[in-house]
Amino acid sequence: MTYDTSRRSFLSASLAVPLVGLNAKLGLFQSGNSPAGSASPAKLEYRTLGKTGLKVTTVGFGCMITSDPSVITRAADIGINYFDTARVYQQGNNEKMVGAALKGKRKEILLSTKTPSGDKEGALKDLDKSLQELGTDYVDIWYLHGKDKPADVHDELIEAQQIAKKQGKIRFAGVSTHTGQKELLPWMAQKGVFDVVLVAYNFTMDSGMEQAVEAAAKGNLGVVGMKVMAGGFRKLKPGDPTGEKLRREGAMLSALKWTLKNANVATTIPSMTDMDQLDDNLKAMAQPFGGADEKLLAMKLELIKPLYCRLCGECEGTCAKGLPIQDTLRFLTYAEGYGQFALGREQFQKLPVAQKTASCGDCTECTVKCRHGVQVAARMSRAQELFA
Repeated sequence: MTYDTSRRSFLSASLAVPLVGLNAKLGLFQSGNSPAGSASPAKLEYRTLGKTGLKVTTVGFGCMITSDPSVITRAADIGINYFDTARVYQQGNNEKMVGAALKGKRKEILLSTKTPSGDKEGALKDLDKSLQELGTDYVDIWYLHGKDKPADVHDELIEAQQIAKKQGKIRFAGVSTHTGQKELLPWMAQKGVFDVVLVAYNFTMDSGMEQAVEAAAKGNLGVVGMKVMAGGFRKLKPGDPTGEKLRREGAMLSALKWTLKNANVATTIPSMTDMDQLDDNLKAMAQPFGGADEKLLAMKLELIKPLYCRLCGECEGTCAKGLPIQDTLRFLTYAEGYGQFALGREQFQKLPVAQKTASCGDCTECTVKCRHGVQVAARMSRAQELFA
């Protein structure tokens, strides 16, 4: 499978500022090409976020790749009440944009941010900076970001969250994880000091993930789903008939609806970069998952099988060069799936020198075998070509 992409086109795209039409100024929910006069209010669905007791719209807003603040403002005007950002998004600029977009709406919305820091002092410093950039005295949920095993969530970081709670700077403590769900979620539920978990969860994952999510929910953790679109991949090669059919018939909406059908998931944070994506995602709260959605996702899964890493963790430690396969393929998904080359390259460049300068082309045979069908050697080479 090939993409109509190149390093040059990614660089150009990363510098572009999205244009928003007149609809950006309307406080109305519009579906497709319906005229504004026939628009209907969005149907909002709420669930309780674990032991926090917070009532959250099942579709929240992941702000990571949003560059147009009017989309965030309109989402809040419509009634979406959960917004997620992080200290590291857009090189530290995302929080400032989110804060400006939600100015004057603080009492109406729930706000979460994250720290990637590995120590107490750094985490608390991140929190103070986050509050400053967001223009608020507190956040509703503060996540320890990107922790994939219990050892990553050590006592010093737990202490930082407890200190922040006592100071009134956060209401609830959480952890976000990309790849450690099956081990980390049951551990968090038993630990008893966390309130919320932000977890990668989508239609490509096996029943083991459902069990982990269920364990978290039974432990009264509020479960927030991310990566719900399974990498996006909206921009397949032009003219590809399957890709065009999936886009036309709404496979992305089906993916979001699939996640929402699990009652153990309180809310989700799909990325939304424009008004059309916002309008499409709002439909997930009004339309149940059905047979047509199931068929679309089966087609989608077959299409992305060689491309999308499901973050199952089974390949960990199997690369002869010791390369971080899951992380690297996740960075590639940022670029090719989300259209965010700058974000993918930024994350890739944080890898140790030996890892980011390695070339899979030097190996005669790849030692990593993906049972899900990902073409690991080809995908790793693609990442190295784009980001190195």
